Amino acid sequence: MKLVVEVVDAHNLMPKDCEGSASPFVEIDFQNPLSRTKTIPKNLNPVWNQKLLFDLDETKNRHHQSIEVSVYNQRRPIPGRNFLGITRISCSSVIKKGTLHTSKAITEQPEKKISAIAETNSGVPEKEPKKSNKEPVKIRADTTQHAHQHQILQQPSLSVEKQPNGTPCTMHPANLPAHSSDPDDFDLKDTNPKLGERWPSGGAYGGRGWMNGERYASTFDLVEQMSYLYVRVVKAKDLPPSSITGSCDPYVEVKLGNYKGRTRHFEKKMNPEWNQVFAFSKERMQSLVLEVFVKDKEMVGRDDYLGRVVFDLNEVPTRVPPDSPLAPQWYRLEDRRGEGKVRGDIMLAVWMGTQADEAFPEAWHSDAASVYGEGALNIRSKVYVSPKLWYLRVNVIEAQDVVSNDRGRFPEVFVKVQVGNQVLRTKIHPTKTANPLWNEDLVFVVAEPFEEQVFLTIEDRVTPLKDDVLGKISLPLNIFEKRLDHRPVHSRWFNLEKFGFGVLEADRRRELQFSSRIHLRVCLEGGYHVLDESTMYISDQRPTARQLWKQPVGILEVGILGAQGLLPMKMKDGRGSTDAYCVAKYGQKWVRTRTILETFNPKWNEQYTWEVYDPCTVITLGVFDNCNLRGGEKPNAANAARDSRIGKVRIRLSTLEAYRIYTHSYPLLVLHPHGVKKMGELQLAVRFTTLSLANMIYVYGHPLLPKMHYLHPFTVNQVDSLRYQAMNIVAVRLGRAEPPLRKEVVEYMLDVDSHMWSMRRSKANFFRIMSLISGLFTMNNWFVDICQWRNPITSVLVHILFLILIWYPELILPTLFLYMFLIGLWNYRFRPRHPSHMDTKLSWAEAVHPDELDEEFDTFPTSKSHDIVRMRYDRLRGVAGRIQTVVGDIATQGERFQSLLSWRDPRATSLFIVFCLCAAVVLYATPFRAVALVAGLYYLRHPRFRSKLPSVPSNFFKRLTAQTDSLL
Repeated sequence: MKLVVEVVDAHNLMPKDCEGSASPFVEIDFQNPLSRTKTIPKNLNPVWNQKLLFDLDETKNRHHQSIEVSVYNQRRPIPGRNFLGITRISCSSVIKKGTLHTSKAITEQPEKKISAIAETNSGVPEKEPKKSNKEPVKIRADTTQHAHQHQILQQPSLSVEKQPNGTPCTMHPANLPAHSSDPDDFDLKDTNPKLGERWPSGGAYGGRGWMNGERYASTFDLVEQMSYLYVRVVKAKDLPPSSITGSCDPYVEVKLGNYKGRTRHFEKKMNPEWNQVFAFSKERMQSLVLEVFVKDKEMVGRDDYLGRVVFDLNEVPTRVPPDSPLAPQWYRLEDRRGEGKVRGDIMLAVWMGTQADEAFPEAWHSDAASVYGEGALNIRSKVYVSPKLWYLRVNVIEAQDVVSNDRGRFPEVFVKVQVGNQVLRTKIHPTKTANPLWNEDLVFVVAEPFEEQVFLTIEDRVTPLKDDVLGKISLPLNIFEKRLDHRPVHSRWFNLEKFGFGVLEADRRRELQFSSRIHLRVCLEGGYHVLDESTMYISDQRPTARQLWKQPVGILEVGILGAQGLLPMKMKDGRGSTDAYCVAKYGQKWVRTRTILETFNPKWNEQYTWEVYDPCTVITLGVFDNCNLRGGEKPNAANAARDSRIGKVRIRLSTLEAYRIYTHSYPLLVLHPHGVKKMGELQLAVRFTTLSLANMIYVYGHPLLPKMHYLHPFTVNQVDSLRYQAMNIVAVRLGRAEPPLRKEVVEYMLDVDSHMWSMRRSKANFFRIMSLISGLFTMNNWFVDICQWRNPITSVLVHILFLILIWYPELILPTLFLYMFLIGLWNYRFRPRHPSHMDTKLSWAEAVHPDELDEEFDTFPTSKSHDIVRMRYDRLRGVAGRIQTVVGDIATQGERFQSLLSWRDPRATSLFIVFCLCAAVVLYATPFRAVALVAGLYYLRHPRFRSKLPSVPSNFFKRLTAQTDSLL
């Protein structure tokens, strides 16, 4: 098999000689063998029309390979060459026995192009192919990729038109729909990424590491390795002062092709220290020369040039962790033309690495060159840790010597406790007394480090609208005991301070002698797990106290590869744009990828690891659009821009097979007021590794939550309230990080609104219940068919099985378990091959009424008009009425069963107890096998011996009384 690349021509090349012209030639690299065209002298628009041949191995998968096309200027008379541009053509776009015509911007200026034709067949291609019905399909594509100084524009979409009778088809730009309405488009898709391997785009210049095609060794085996050129600018010394000011305001500019990165500048500093790292993606490199300039910032006019250092990228070494960081070196600055040295030295480190490098998260990236200042902090990748949450239990026991402000009456007192924004209070003491007793528990959520204090007041209910404060006290949280189990802690008495006006200086002496006091038992609960997320999607079940943690049972590794087909989320410069980043949350660890600017197909290729303490947990991943690239805004300010949600994916670890790598593309589905919408696809690689089979078996028999949740459980209302408070604390603490994880992101990841009423969710849950009950209905219908003898063979077999079980009753339970075992083995063939994902049909999101969606997205309390609220209230009353009828019918059947022996109906009870006496005598005298045999055969009797009227027991039961007669 041969690969044929036909180099046609080029346009508007950059002049490289002193005469304003160039002598270009093209060099093509495919799997390290090099081949080049002839040199066209003195021509900026050369025409080659030359074919270059390469060997192609059919046994290898070439879809991840690429053809590297470089254009150079031949220097004369001094031997050498100048770099003009480079492009890469994916082998997946090369068609067997066909031609491909493409034009791409490859040089440093946007107006330069090169056209190439590539084809493959079994031999050397003919100059004039014969016309036949099997004429190769010819595809033309005219796309231009412009590399500006601060951004890379995406290529337009392409569509293919096929012509009949073997005529060539034409590919032209087309506006494809953003998403498909086909339900199959919502399904999970298998992907085949090239995990853990270096992209085969290495050159053939024989350098010292990054251009010789070697594979990197890295622990990032769940992502595609991405090559980066790293430049660490450490410091400079002995910089020359300005001849005008006598000082220097230095900064460094790192330039690679059209990409420029700048350090911050220092004022009046001759020996500055920056310690900044710049990262340039190898996929977007446009030059083989790296230039590092040192400049003096001027207030007016152009900045002064102090010197530069030039690096040939062929000589840049390669570093792959866990190798130690590359030691920076001092370089002497040279003048603009490179003909001599100037005053000053700069310390630099330049190396080629991957995204596994420690410098990657904090580095300035060339694909985000348009973001400066504080906005650059908002695009970095970060790992966050949720604050350590505790339950604070305040047991208000009693108070003594509580005196009302009105001396003529006893106070009606209650205790109000405030911790941060959380306020709870006890009940009002039922009797008016100066020594009230409550013994009530108030539970709060607090986070380490403890910043709030417990502010407690005793108040007197004077009128329904007025409460007088009788005493107060403020206590720090760090004085309370941390409890690990259910054993009670010691209680303490605290003296209260008087509050408000009326406390005169003359009363200070008496105040020290007499004061009200309160009896409290306060502790920090370390035996509970503080729920900060929905219990349906819980990701961590460990108690707060680290002493109670068990050993991890596994390791979860997630490679966030990228996204495909994202929709535009905002308008920028008159066109749709998306600046996407991904957030993953499992346990206390949150991760955030870096933001990829202005692309609908971002590639992150970042890998993260979590320890797993329980496999029955869920990892949540969300994709968001970064709307805070300008910086300077507080994360939770009222006027701050909110990051838009693109979609979310949940993966339950218990559905993953151990040691298997799952590579799938998950649909990002979001419910909007106008319906469900696919926002794109998220590509992930997931691997769950178990550490101990014995620990895994033990976990499945262990309680889901720590034991304190069962020994001293919270009420349902307490769980919901505490979860909401915990979520707010987590959102506030993570919003303080740099870059902040904003509140809207945390709320979306934690499903803060999952408890809100939704007609759609109610329908979905109802049909979930019906799908479960449908199995019972199916079994009942099957049994009715057996009794009706609709299939005589099956009915006969059931009779035989029944007689065997009657004769050998000890086989009943073994037969039942063996039957379930065989069903499990049979279903193994049809087991799920991929993790579960968002199901629009199960969620009842495809056939939902628009008004129901509008109600679901309404605020709480509602912001709609009275007419709409009245209509929705009437609809809710109709639904509740049907539910009320069903609940009443269930209660009626239960009350009829109770009335059998209640003598509410004397005649029915008399008949029933006489029947019970006769049945007791008969069952005592008759063997159980005979009774079971007769009852079974009677129930399985042929329809010829059946009556269409209801049976006697059914008629008797329906005549029994219920308490419906007593209802108003």
